[in-house]
Amino acid sequence: MEAELLKTLTGRARLAHERLLHDSGLDAEGDAPMDVFLLLWDGDILAATGARRGNVLQRIAVDPRYQGQDVTAAVLTKLKQDAFTQGIRKLFLYTKPQNRAVFESLFFYPVSATRHVALMEDERNGVQKFLSALPAPCTSGVIGAAVMNCNPFTLGHRHLIAQATRECDWVYVFILSEEQGLFPAADRLLLARAGTADLKNVSVHPSGPYQISAATFPAYFLADKSAKADIHCQLDLQVFLEYYVPAFHISRRYVGTEPLSPLTMAYNQAMAAFLPPRGVAVCEIPRKEMSHAPISASSVRALLGQNRTADLAKLVPPTTLQYLLDRNLV
Repeated sequence: MEAELLKTLTGRARLAHERLLHDSGLDAEGDAPMDVFLLLWDGDILAATGARRGNVLQRIAVDPRYQGQDVTAAVLTKLKQDAFTQGIRKLFLYTKPQNRAVFESLFFYPVSATRHVALMEDERNGVQKFLSALPAPCTSGVIGAAVMNCNPFTLGHRHLIAQATRECDWVYVFILSEEQGLFPAADRLLLARAGTADLKNVSVHPSGPYQISAATFPAYFLADKSAKADIHCQLDLQVFLEYYVPAFHISRRYVGTEPLSPLTMAYNQAMAAFLPPRGVAVCEIPRKEMSHAPISASSVRALLGQNRTADLAKLVPPTTLQYLLDRNLV
C-alpha cells in the first residue's frame, strides 16, 4: 500500500476521502481546517484515511474490505510520525465511542466521551497525572473555580476572581494552556498570578490540554465565533466534571456575563444547563465596566501600539500594564 500525506485535498483524493468518511458514519464537513491528511491507497482504492489538526488525530476511517489488516495502525503510525516532525509530542484522538477498543489496542487511552464522540490520548492516565501535579492547598469548604484565557489579564478578570474569593473558601483559576492568542500561555499564566497575588485564597494553575483546548473544545479557536445550535462543548464540560471537580473538590464554577461573544455566551448557557444537575453551581458575575462598556481583553489588544497608556491603565492592573510597557507594546 502507498501512504500519501497531503496538506489539502482536491480532486480524486478529496472525493475518496469524503466518501470513505461518509460510509463510515463520520463527518467530512467539519469547520476546522486540517493540518495534514493521510490517505492509504491500495492501487486506486482508498483503504484508509485520517487527519490531524494541531495535536488531535481525527477522521480516521477504514474501508471494510481492509479491516483486520492492521491498516488503522498504519494510519496512526504515519500521522504520529508526521506530528513528531512538527515538534508535537502529545497526541489526542477523536473517535466514535463504539470504536474505543480498537484504539486502546493501539495504545491510545480514554479520557472522556459523550454520546457522539470519545476523546483519547497517547498516555495512560494522562489527565490524572497532570492534575495530581498541581497544588491543591484547600479541598474542603466551598471551593470555586474559573477557567480563563486572560489574553491578557485585565481588571475584568480580577473583578470576577475577587468576587469569587469573597464567596468561597478557596478559588482555583485555570488559565488556558493553548498557544492560540497574542500572548504566550506562560506569560498569561504569570500575569494572572501577578494580578491576584494579594488574594490569599486563590491558586492559579495552567489548564493543560484538557480544558477549552483544541482537543476538548475546538470551536473556541476557530475564526468564526458565531454561536451555533450545537457548539460541541459538552466534551469539555464532561472532562471538567469527571476530573477537575473531584481533584479539587469544586462545588462552584464562576463565569462572567458575556455580551460580546456569541460563542462564549452559548458556552455559558450550556454550562448552566449541564453542571448544576450534576452538583456544580454556575455563578455568573456581571462584567466590570469602564465608561459604560464591559472591560475585555479584546479592547485591551485594540489599544496596543497606540501610545494610550492612560486608557490602558483603566482596563488592566498595574502588573499587566508594566508587562506591556516592558515589551514596548504600548
